[in-house]
Amino acid sequence: MSLEIYLNFNGNCREAAEFYAQAFHSEITHLATFGDMPPNPDHPLPEEAKSLIMHARVSILGKTVMFSDVFPGMPFHLGNNINLTALSPDEAQIRTIFDNLSQDGTIKMELAPTFWSKSYGQLTDKFGIEWQLSCEDETAGS
Repeated sequence: MSLEIYLNFNGNCREAAEFYAQAFHSEITHLATFGDMPPNPDHPLPEEAKSLIMHARVSILGKTVMFSDVFPGMPFHLGNNINLTALSPDEAQIRTIFDNLSQDGTIKMELAPTFWSKSYGQLTDKFGIEWQLSCEDETAGS
């Protein structure tokens, strides 16, 4: 299991990821836009979201830092735009930690399968810390 840093941006994620990659003499190891998602006829993607970054990864000093633009219409609070992300190949472990962290907290997205994870969810714990939890195989990361 690993704990990762996740930074959110308000439409300038690509610029930020490129800046940090250059500043740390690194590279962007993964970049996907919301427009790269499989289409969902029940939830059509707004035009202004298609070029925004859904997920990017930059290796900084040997550690993966993840980046994303907030989806149009979602709240963005400068200074509070950092999430902790727990990754594990063990789905039961992810479920247990999600359940523990959600006690007296707020579930933003219940754990469920996604096209990138067997089980992914988001919550804010009772102390106001934003968490993402994802069941991810050990070879994922790029």
